[in-house]
Amino acid sequence: MHDNDWSVASVTLPGESRIARAYATTDLADAYAVRLPKDAITDPELLARFLFSQQAPWVAGLMRIRDTLVAGFGLKTSGQLKSPSARSRNDRISIFKIYEKGTHEILLGEDDKHLDFRVSVLHQTRTVSTESAPYLVVSTVVHCHNLLGRTYIRLIAPFHRLVVQSIMRRAARAGWPVLSQTP
Repeated sequence: MHDNDWSVASVTLPGESRIARAYATTDLADAYAVRLPKDAITDPELLARFLFSQQAPWVAGLMRIRDTLVAGFGLKTSGQLKSPSARSRNDRISIFKIYEKGTHEILLGEDDKHLDFRVSVLHQTRTVSTESAPYLVVSTVVHCHNLLGRTYIRLIAPFHRLVVQSIMRRAARAGWPVLSQTP
């Protein structure tokens, strides 16, 4: 990998990802990929924990605004999702519940009365210029239950895309954990 390769590319949902079959219908589906160094860790849970620890300060500001707005509708706030009294650290990564762990992929998400969503963090090998290269693909799918969910996802979708790309670039700049170390 070239040094300083922090580019994040929009890609199609990976066919091998369990997220591609999470819902019969989706109201949002996107995926982004970033190339990893050859010596980066391959454990999807450790990659996800590192990735979601790379939040920019402006993202926290957006989350505060979001929490203020959704609390009035009785929807879960980020504080409620992170609450240690409700769940152990091993059941969650940041605000996300862990649904499945596999060798190459971890599925995260949440179910709420207005929508359900899943986030996949997938370690994938791709062929680039005749050589194999490791990539991290972060995919999101959302299934809305009602008008509130559909309205909410339309409003936040542009911010969601910015946030996902931002945390992926920040993780690449910070330097992915390598096989000889843990995050």
